[in-house]
Amino acid sequence: MVKEGIVLGHKLSKKGIEVDKAKIEVISKLPHPTSVKGIRSFLGHAGFYHKLTEAPILIAPNWDQPFELMCDASDYAVGAVLGQRIEKHFRPIHYASKTMNQAEANYTTTENEMLAVVYAFKKFHSYLIMNKSIVYTYHSALKCLFPKKDAKARLLRWILLLQEFDF
Repeated sequence: MVKEGIVLGHKLSKKGIEVDKAKIEVISKLPHPTSVKGIRSFLGHAGFYHKLTEAPILIAPNWDQPFELMCDASDYAVGAVLGQRIEKHFRPIHYASKTMNQAEANYTTTENEMLAVVYAFKKFHSYLIMNKSIVYTYHSALKCLFPKKDAKARLLRWILLLQEFDF
């Protein structure tokens, strides 16, 4: 049985997705920049790939720990990150995002933020259905929607959908 392997330039193992050490060696052996333009180029390159050089990039889920879900919406897209805390540090398990269709783009801010939460729970359903989860969002008004009985029908449908989850 294979314990680890290289796929698309990343090492897959029991710990999660890690950076291939050979890729780091290539960058460390690059010639030192000698001009301002060369320094800027290298720093831009290194800064862009900085997060991809920390191991692990994505982790395998620990089913005994609660999941953390971070959701956000903009005027044209929603996004979410599913992860867990390991030694007080957040480690991502999965990322998801989608652009809104024309109807969704007309939603209010509260509806957009709730759309992001609902999208995340649908996308990560298999992780979250029987597990404790913690949801983070910038829109604190969402907390007030759950006990509210006279919200819009769309919001009530989403609240009903979210009631099957433990968060």
